[in-house]
Amino acid sequence: MPTTFTAPDGLLLSYTVWEGDGRHRRPVVLHHGFAADAEVTWVRPGVVRTLVDAGFTVIAPDARGHGASGKPHDPAAYGESVMAADLSALLDELNLTEVSLAGYSMGAIVALLAATNDRRVRCLAVGGVGAGIVDFGGVDARVVDREQIAAGLLARDRADVLPAARPFRRLARRTGGDVAALAAVLRATSHEPIRLSGLSVPTLVLAGESDELAANPERLAATIAGARLVRVPGDHMAAVADPAFASALADFFAYSDTGESRLAISSLA
Repeated sequence: MPTTFTAPDGLLLSYTVWEGDGRHRRPVVLHHGFAADAEVTWVRPGVVRTLVDAGFTVIAPDARGHGASGKPHDPAAYGESVMAADLSALLDELNLTEVSLAGYSMGAIVALLAATNDRRVRCLAVGGVGAGIVDFGGVDARVVDREQIAAGLLARDRADVLPAARPFRRLARRTGGDVAALAAVLRATSHEPIRLSGLSVPTLVLAGESDELAANPERLAATIAGARLVRVPGDHMAAVADPAFASALADFFAYSDTGESRLAISSLA
């Protein structure tokens, strides 16, 4: 069942824990993407089940503005740096000394920021992102415009929604999202630069083969020391649901945690 904790600014945030069987000392924290929540990104596609079956305890928050967490309508309440601070507050709440962390899309940006600022993140996996992280520090602006998506979410008439915004509008409607809060997320002040060269933890980059938002993921992997790249089938909305995504995630975290893997680690390249 979801539980709540208080963020540094007093906002109530929701998270869920699934207990593993004790095979792994390090829990896995999962941060979802924009306009989704932990249920949509991680539970329904089977990612949580795959990780729990592999023995991991899994912790998945709903980011501010999403799911069962608080949803202010002021852009000042948001930003990936704020969400990264929320993750650190969650680790404090649970008295965790080390975790493996995975993020998808917006959550990947949050995870990268958290990993550069919180030493309790000992292993990192990011999905749904590529060269946009290197070139723009976040979402690939060559593919989507944050303001266009915000306007599309708030538009009364579907005819006024630009094509790039339509998948996010459909996702928000499917999840019952608060579109005013989601628009505020998009209009938040840009986060600090991500110090990719400062990342020293084992890192996995997961990219859908037809995901435009994760274009040229090899450039992202090359910028992070020792990072490995795995491509899986699917576009931005579908890649995380492919069984290969969860399998690669579980295998990478297991190898980092125990040194044991179902695959030769050299295959993750």
